[in-house]
Amino acid sequence: MNAFTRKTISSVCPVCLKKIPAVLERKEGAEGIWLSKTCQEHGSFSVPVWKDRFDFIEWTEGETPLSCEEEAFCSGDCHSCPSHLQDCCCVILEVTKDCNLRCPYCFAYGGNEKEYPPLEELKKDIAVIAEKGGKPLLQLSGGEPTLRDDLPELVRFAREKGCSYVQVNTNGIRLAEDEGFVRELAEAGLDIVFLQFDGTDDEVYRKLRGRELFEIKKKAIENCSRHGLSVTLVPTVVRGINDEELGSIVDFAISCFPAVRAVHFQPVTYIGRYPHGEREHITLDELMEMLCVQTGIDPVSLLPSRCDHALCEFHGTFIVNRDGKLVPTSNRKYFAKKKRSSASENREFVAGHWTGSSEDLSREVSESMDFDSFIYNMTHRSMTISAMAFQDAMDLNLERMARCSLLVYEDGKLIPFCGKYLTPMEESEK
Repeated sequence: MNAFTRKTISSVCPVCLKKIPAVLERKEGAEGIWLSKTCQEHGSFSVPVWKDRFDFIEWTEGETPLSCEEEAFCSGDCHSCPSHLQDCCCVILEVTKDCNLRCPYCFAYGGNEKEYPPLEELKKDIAVIAEKGGKPLLQLSGGEPTLRDDLPELVRFAREKGCSYVQVNTNGIRLAEDEGFVRELAEAGLDIVFLQFDGTDDEVYRKLRGRELFEIKKKAIENCSRHGLSVTLVPTVVRGINDEELGSIVDFAISCFPAVRAVHFQPVTYIGRYPHGEREHITLDELMEMLCVQTGIDPVSLLPSRCDHALCEFHGTFIVNRDGKLVPTSNRKYFAKKKRSSASENREFVAGHWTGSSEDLSREVSESMDFDSFIYNMTHRSMTISAMAFQDAMDLNLERMARCSLLVYEDGKLIPFCGKYLTPMEESEK
């Protein structure tokens, strides 16, 4: 496990965001692998990126460094980049800056502005996204997108323009309080509700969202289920607040199956709004260990991304049997790490596992199931558990960002997520 020693990469200064050299290295007396860098103006910085809970070399097998040409081309400023090294899987479109919460943690600074771009302007944006992004999975986001009464019209227009799937990223408040609005979204062709869901205890919501929300989340799921909308639970994981809730979140998801078809964990990233001075990262492998310990999931069922960089994501696919147990269908022993998937292949995989049917679930999963039964269960009884470890100004690795397939639309450009929301660290935070 300890064969890795050092690798040269590029990052940015966390204060001025200027591109600077960096290294991934083992530091004497410190656990795991660290990203270390020095800015001539603002000093030296170091942050853990892998805690050795799993073998780093094995996990990242098949990842190639940027070529000299690619390295020279990548400036570190995604807003000025005319090209990108990965195609588009998903595109985020912010449809409002307004929000009905003001969460202490928010990558998009939601609630700071009462900004509502005109409907026709957003339709033009969607048309551009459909063309430039190759008819991607479109994520309508904010702020809180459900504050727009015309959101169903945007969903319908996106489907008309050929976006392969349409998703709404939401805190769920309006979906809980306005079932008619949920019905309108379903009728417009919405595929996925990406529901902010941080735990099964209101104390978690008071700390992360500023108010009690657990009953609201449950009601939102009920309304979505009633109208055939698939729900993905999206917990932001913060050390000391809800890092011990992973198992209960997965149990809750299973109890809500098939309305809930996926759980997508996001370890907190220090971009946008967050408590001043806080920088307690949870590495991807550390999150995997927490998940496996709390759920009993075999680590071998969790796989790295074949589309984005291996350090960005893990995912596992499971079948929910009649006893409410997760039966893994993914296995890292048989995973072709060196075979990369295209963004379009990844999009079909993601959306295919985050959406689903509520048809007859009477068939039982068994180790000896025939091929037809396996296909049926994967279609109707599958659940995905995944995570995305976004980057901030401290741990940014340009090799990862250069191959990002999750893009944000802004002023005619498709910008990698971590580049769009990258937030400079104040010098007082050092």
